[in-house]
Amino acid sequence: QVQLVESGGGLVQAGESLRLSCAASGSISSINTMGWYRQAPGKQRGLVASIARGGTTNYADSVKGRFTIARDNGKNTVYLQMNSLKPEDTAVYYCHADLLLQIGKIFNSWGQGTQVTVSS
Repeated sequence: QVQLVESGGGLVQAGESLRLSCAASGSISSINTMGWYRQAPGKQRGLVASIARGGTTNYADSVKGRFTIARDNGKNTVYLQMNSLKPEDTAVYYCHADLLLQIGKIFNSWGQGTQVTVSS
């Protein structure tokens, strides 16, 4: 019923920037919180940034000041602007959304992930 599709990942050098996008589609009534998680090989998936429907944001300490999360509620899309990228930012980035479906059920949806690789 719901799909999240990420885009914008790629290979960049340290200090460069990338902008990730995630578009939600399906039988969605509303989206509460949207966020980005990341997972490197052999490591646990962790929250990078999140944004509530009203605009309140939350960032991991490791990315604060470098990354900016934003959303377009009309497009059901969340963005992650990543500046001053570091090799330790290398990971698969996953989009997540807390949704209310049209059928009235709460649903947690995940994207398939997009690879971000930062070379030194």
